[in-house]
Amino acid sequence: MSAGGGQPLSDRAGMREVADRAGVAMSSVSRVLSGHPDVSTAMRNRVMAAVEELGYEPNMLAQMLRKGATQTIGFVVGDISNPLLAQIALGAEVALRAAGYAMLLTNSVNEANLDATHIRLLQQRRVDGLLLSVSDETNEQTVEALNRTQTPSVLIDRDLPTQNPESAVLSDHATGITQAVEHLVGLGHKRIALIAGSPHVRPTRERINALEEAVESHPGVYVQVRPGAFTEGHGGAATRALLDGRRPPTAIIAGGNQILVGVLAELAAREVRIPADMSLVTCDDVPLAKFFTPTLAMIDRDPYEMGSEAARLLLARFGGAEPEVITLPTSFVGARSCAAPARTAPPVQGDRS
Repeated sequence: MSAGGGQPLSDRAGMREVADRAGVAMSSVSRVLSGHPDVSTAMRNRVMAAVEELGYEPNMLAQMLRKGATQTIGFVVGDISNPLLAQIALGAEVALRAAGYAMLLTNSVNEANLDATHIRLLQQRRVDGLLLSVSDETNEQTVEALNRTQTPSVLIDRDLPTQNPESAVLSDHATGITQAVEHLVGLGHKRIALIAGSPHVRPTRERINALEEAVESHPGVYVQVRPGAFTEGHGGAATRALLDGRRPPTAIIAGGNQILVGVLAELAAREVRIPADMSLVTCDDVPLAKFFTPTLAMIDRDPYEMGSEAARLLLARFGGAEPEVITLPTSFVGARSCAAPARTAPPVQGDRS
């Protein structure tokens, strides 16, 4: 904005013009614009009227830097196209905005080195804190970037080997996986497959460990695990490999909503019926899942709450709180996509019988 249609006012020059127009001292303008409580209603009205008349916009960044804070939080996301991460980001942004903070989001498109680049970039922008859902916990550049920063950080379902303790919001993946396995075994399934995402992040490791532990108490149950990436391509390729194998599963757990898309596409291409030929469970809710027939069984959690809790932990750090780790629940929600296994194996490539 500018005064009288001219060039935009600098912060200090603009404040002087506001003070002159309102007939008050510059210190009074500063108190009004900073929200100082010791300002009369009449004074506030005079200053704000002058601000509106001049079209003055205070340089908020300069004011924040003088205070030693930018009121900005950086969020490093591995892949914002993942609906789960989008919901986490939304929960965090809403909570932060309510506390007077803005959020800068960076998307690493699952390229591990970009995580470190974005952490350094956000530090250069002097963000007050970091929320981290990185694409690879083992990346040395990412770990080094975090070890070098003094910026308070909160990990979101990640476990990084950093030197400094960080707050974290985790998911209890084991409970949901265990409940899903018990349900499938109860229906009579003996061959269960997990198509998992990247083994370099906590959710995948936790799901694999939980699956293997869950079947230990069920002799004769055979499990197959296909880790890879949280992508449609991996979901489809892993499903093909499983169905073409010597012992194809009778039930598949899709370890992510993007993986699920690939699984569904491959099953449809082979005319594998759900649940008559294959039972299916997905990890995490999908916005369009309610329209899928049959309804999808899922291992559910609340991503919005994860984002909100991550913001809360970060704000607590600003208030002097020690790093804290909280674990949020998951649960299995049964549905019609699971049924007793068919007597025959699912058809493989070239077999439509």
